[in-house]
Amino acid sequence: MLDWGPVFVSVVLFVLFTPGLLFQLPGQRRCVEFGNFQTSGAAVLIHTLLFFGFICLFMFAVKIHLYVS
Repeated sequence: MLDWGPVFVSVVLFVLFTPGLLFQLPGQRRCVEFGNFQTSGAAVLIHTLLFFGFICLFMFAVKIHLYVS
């Protein structure tokens, strides 16, 4: 059986932490902007660190597994 948990969690977190899609931290004019579909270098760096932190949390601390046969 294959473990699809890491793949599923990675895809969901990638969509959630795409800068400018749902939110952007830091924003162009404010600290947090929602749904502006724009990005900056600082936002990419912050969202990369958030993605890394959450992927480590879900993969190593929570140990999510999803087996599909």
